[in-house]
Amino acid sequence: MGFHRRPAQPGLDRSTRVTVLSAAAVTAAAALAAAPAGAAPQDKPSDTRAKVDRLYEQAEQATELYNKADERADKLRAQVGRAKDSVARGQERINRMRGALGALAGAQYRSGGIDPSLALLLSSDPDGYLERASVLDRVTARQAGELADLQRAQRGLTQERAEAGRKLAELEKSRATVARHKRTVEQKLAKARRLLNSLSGDERDAYDRSSRTGGRAAGMPELGGAPGSSRAAAAIAAARSAIGRPYVWGANGPSGFDCSGLMQWSYAKAGVGLPRTSQAQRYAGRQVSLSEAQPGDLVAYRDDASHIGMYVGNGQVVHAPYPGAPVRYDPVGMMPVSSVTRI
Repeated sequence: MGFHRRPAQPGLDRSTRVTVLSAAAVTAAAALAAAPAGAAPQDKPSDTRAKVDRLYEQAEQATELYNKADERADKLRAQVGRAKDSVARGQERINRMRGALGALAGAQYRSGGIDPSLALLLSSDPDGYLERASVLDRVTARQAGELADLQRAQRGLTQERAEAGRKLAELEKSRATVARHKRTVEQKLAKARRLLNSLSGDERDAYDRSSRTGGRAAGMPELGGAPGSSRAAAAIAAARSAIGRPYVWGANGPSGFDCSGLMQWSYAKAGVGLPRTSQAQRYAGRQVSLSEAQPGDLVAYRDDASHIGMYVGNGQVVHAPYPGAPVRYDPVGMMPVSSVTRI
């Protein structure tokens, strides 16, 4: 999310956690493992820059999976919390039912401790006894109903406990997997940094400028056209306020961002909830053509939508590019555009 490969020709604070629970994570890790560990002595600067680009693109794709897992873990934590609350309420209900049954059983014992025919024979008040016996029959029937309710409640509680246990086990598995996945991404980013450090200062500067328009002013560009809505205008204002803040993979503000994190944070400031990942954000509104783009539209890149920015007009987007590059403006055609989404 945010570090991207730039082709020669264009076509919270919340830190991340949790994991990838699918084969896609394994595939991404395998792809990342094949990336180069450092520049070979015979590599030309252009070869080294190409390797850095590949590492960043692979890491960005892996971060997209990481962020999907982050959403999944949030849902799991909420489900585990609700399951625990439900189990606690169920246990309280069963305790109350057991207390009521105990009271009924005591009343039955006190009133019906001898054979009914003998009790009637010995009774000095047969009519009174018959009335009490009728009440006792009703108590017995009620007790049977309460007992059936208790048994059903106990079966339901057992099922709820089992479901809560499954959810908790799934969440624990997520936590363990995310730790491994996070290490994989960080290792690839470290390799990319070592490759960049093998370049001269001028070559590193050239790499950093390679996605920009030569001679373009570094300041804030003027909006080209009016935003499509008041919420788009508010989101643009938020995104522009983040210029210069660092890229932090898996973060969604306010002190650092990855690419989809910046979009989510900016639209949250406008009162609009966006999904966490760029792949989901591309479907969060109505898709339009690039020629119809208005300020505030989301621009997704590559076929897999593994990078995303916000169009601000005059052919520019604001986005969180990659580690070491702060939130900034770049040309909308810095990479092949896969979709434009109006929120």
